[in-house]
Amino acid sequence: MFGVNQLKTTALLGLLSGLIVLAGYYLMGNEQGLVLGFIVAAFTSIGSWYYSDRAALATYQAQPLAREQAPQLYDTIARLSERANIPMPKVFFVSTKSPNAFATGRDPQHSAVAVTEGIVELLSPEELESVLAHELTHIKNRDTLTQAVAGTLAGAITFLGRILTFGALYGPVTSGGRRNANPLSLIFLIVLAPLSAGLIQLAISRTREYAADQGAAEITGNPLALVSALKKLEQVAHQIPMNGNPAFSPLLIINPLSREGLQALFLTHPPTEERIRRLLELSQQPQPTPAAAV
Repeated sequence: MFGVNQLKTTALLGLLSGLIVLAGYYLMGNEQGLVLGFIVAAFTSIGSWYYSDRAALATYQAQPLAREQAPQLYDTIARLSERANIPMPKVFFVSTKSPNAFATGRDPQHSAVAVTEGIVELLSPEELESVLAHELTHIKNRDTLTQAVAGTLAGAITFLGRILTFGALYGPVTSGGRRNANPLSLIFLIVLAPLSAGLIQLAISRTREYAADQGAAEITGNPLALVSALKKLEQVAHQIPMNGNPAFSPLLIINPLSREGLQALFLTHPPTEERIRRLLELSQQPQPTPAAAV
């Protein structure tokens, strides 16, 4: 199953890179556009591969947390990491009342988990444990790298479209000095390419949230704790915004954006109600004990 998921992810990320290459070609109409698009795609992919963890932590102003500062939290993450059979990630703290958490890193050996002040205050120890297990499952499944690369590529498509569209409108690109303002190219760059990139990013993120919820239930043996946590987060998270680059919102345990109107079409997470429904179904099945999950 893991191999199939990785194959699907590779294909989706390839589509994102292809959109960047097409954006360059449709704008410039020659091989130079293909080369430019390829360079941008390669640069953003490699950059997000090695620096996605730093970018995510920086965008939310996360600060490293030593064990002496929060021994109970630190020991909980260490215990859950052992059960998940992954190395202990670095621990970070975000000083905001917005209740949320996220994991990042290119692989389990280079990973980090961040929690906000708000989520530590809001949830009970059992609920917080279930959220941490959810994030550790993302690390175990290497979702953190997938989501970071997808977000970076999607952002690159939008940025490239805006920059090159400006050049098409106001700069000569043909040998005769004419401005290459092909209306179809502009529509692709301004609307279709960013929209397609966003939808691909959503397809990647939403499916992996279900898998992380299931993984959290298996690690803790208590899916109802995550149900309770999601209910609390759903009620409070949208009231207190989580400031940061929207491209990294797929990393969060719950999307802080509004679920009303057109915004609901572009949420990076599946409906919380559906996540809860699946967890309730899972709770009816025999759960492994924490000792068996090691």
